[in-house]
Amino acid sequence: MPSAPSPRIILLLGSAPDVVRCEAWPKAAFSRIVAINNAWRVRPDWDFLVHAGDFPADRLPADARLRQAQIFSASHYVPAQNAFGGFVYAGATMALTAAYWTIHSQRPDVLAFLGCDMIYDRPDKTHFYGVGRPDPLRDDVTLRNLEAKSNRLLVQALKRDCLCVNLSDLPRSRLTFPRLSFDGLTGLTPERIAAMRSEILAGIRLDQAEKAEKAEQELGYFYEDGMYWNHLDEIDERPLADIDRMWISAVEGN
Repeated sequence: MPSAPSPRIILLLGSAPDVVRCEAWPKAAFSRIVAINNAWRVRPDWDFLVHAGDFPADRLPADARLRQAQIFSASHYVPAQNAFGGFVYAGATMALTAAYWTIHSQRPDVLAFLGCDMIYDRPDKTHFYGVGRPDPLRDDVTLRNLEAKSNRLLVQALKRDCLCVNLSDLPRSRLTFPRLSFDGLTGLTPERIAAMRSEILAGIRLDQAEKAEKAEQELGYFYEDGMYWNHLDEIDERPLADIDRMWISAVEGN
């Protein structure tokens, strides 16, 4: 009798200082590795680089061997983000954007985050490469409540049979996903993944999640080109704050 296929586990790398923990992890543990912005520099064997539309060209890989991997920017991730309701509701920072792109395009069973905690409590070294811009903390209408955006991503992923987990061992994170060690990740079976998804779903108030989604659709802050900043005069923060509160209340413990 043929054995069950291995779960499709994708590693998503951000630029927090602790992302370097993955340098020694074997590539075979993952189906694919997705690097965000500068995180392609952490290890050379990434499969996809997803970078912001304004990411400086001189920070992209210059090595021809690295460029044989696939590099994606706004023209690719905007349609993916739109498939999940658009930037205003999903949150316009690359950790979230790259996650939605990965779920949409790669359809993982597990999306494992590292270096994406969005905590900047080390002023001497905010990123693995030194001091960088804390993009998720910028003054932006789509990023008022990062925990709400994380809850939303968790639910949207589960609806597509994808389990989001956080491999961080830091004491704090803005991500609200279950924590998992690397050893725990490599020990996952399809049965265990299904059980974890069921456990999380049991703690989600689906009525609140559905209420939040309905409110998003009725509000109609959807911009196909992704350039929501050209429509700020149309966007009222008060109903967005109400929607954030719905996503917070939808996931148990938040």
